[in-house]
Amino acid sequence: MGPARHRHIIMLCRHSSSPSTGCILSERVERRLAAVLAADVAGYSRLMGLDEERTLANLKSFRKTLVDPKITEHRGRIVKTTGDGMLMEFVSVVDAVRCAVDIQRGMAERNSGVPADRRIEFRIGIHVGDIIVDENAIVGDPVGSGLVASLARPGGNVTGLSSQHSGSTGKLSGNDRHRRP
Repeated sequence: MGPARHRHIIMLCRHSSSPSTGCILSERVERRLAAVLAADVAGYSRLMGLDEERTLANLKSFRKTLVDPKITEHRGRIVKTTGDGMLMEFVSVVDAVRCAVDIQRGMAERNSGVPADRRIEFRIGIHVGDIIVDENAIVGDPVGSGLVASLARPGGNVTGLSSQHSGSTGKLSGNDRHRRP
């Protein structure tokens, strides 16, 4: 595991009465501020219709050689995957944006020379806000970043919403601020 990180965890108790005993039960809820990044493949169904095996092999290769290492490099973690998408959590919005930019740039390099109708291009959305950790899953408004990803232009920009603050602007290098890789 990487260097030790200090994070503030607020534990809240939710009280409910048990129907069988009538006793008051307390359930601990972990909340924290997080940057949630959602990515999906634009035109995934169309790509699978053209060539399922190649699309799946390419997507697995991109995950192994580009996406997963960038998530680790930028101190993120994968919370959930679907056939064509991923939900990731980052402690810092700056790390989430840098990861997204690196992924988009890497995909642009890998797609050079590939016919436009065969390219695997990600739509990426980032949403910052308060999440609740429920076992290995996360819930809360930022998890809705999948909707934000659906608004992003494939293969290029990173779309984001911030429900808390937008403190990343001054922390990105000039190269990270470009909308296209």
